[in-house]
Amino acid sequence: MAFHDTHFHLDLFKNPEETVKKIESAGVYTIAVTNSPSVFFYTKKITEGCKYVKAAIGLHPELAYERKHEVDQLIELLGETRYIGEVGLDNSNKLLVNYETQKVIFKRILQACSDEKNKILTIHSRNAAKDVIDMIGSRFWGKIILHWYSGSIKELERALDYGFYFSINYSMTKSSNGRKIIKALPLNRILVETDGPFIEYKKAPATPLMSEIIANEICKIKLENNMIITPEDIQTNFKELLS
Repeated sequence: MAFHDTHFHLDLFKNPEETVKKIESAGVYTIAVTNSPSVFFYTKKITEGCKYVKAAIGLHPELAYERKHEVDQLIELLGETRYIGEVGLDNSNKLLVNYETQKVIFKRILQACSDEKNKILTIHSRNAAKDVIDMIGSRFWGKIILHWYSGSIKELERALDYGFYFSINYSMTKSSNGRKIIKALPLNRILVETDGPFIEYKKAPATPLMSEIIANEICKIKLENNMIITPEDIQTNFKELLS
């Protein structure tokens, strides 16, 4: 069964071109996120013509302050791809000026993407879930995926009310907070991500080729709540995301 990975850092692998070939051969639908617009060109070039691997343009919040000048370039390039990421907010030990700059940049990106009406965003929200959800709101024109969500269940429920998706990685299936989040999510809002190479599986960087393994782990956790789901059910969510 062809599967999916909504958050994968292709350009950070030692041999991205070879990695693309393996993903295409396996038939795993993959959103290849980038951390800045300047990296997007390379990712777009090596995925040109691919059926399964799609390049996303992003400006990672941890880089946003030092690369704030690149937000104009990101907005200019929105027509090059439907996929946006990695973007968002990160309030982990950041100076106030840094975090406030992140907010200004994220607001501009959200407005530009909402104007386009068809974008799919994969969003970073570490220690900033409430602000991220507040800024997106309930009237965003597009699809939102909260990547590696670690916020409260209260904010999770609000995001669900707004129609957001949540992408789950292998590390989340093995942590107590991650498992709590998975148990709180309804079936139709769950997607899979690897976040490779930042996450490893069996001492190797995670790739989209292990995405179905993650789906199976999610199914096991849901079974603890007496909910029987299958990887095929989760794959259906990805199809809905694209529709």
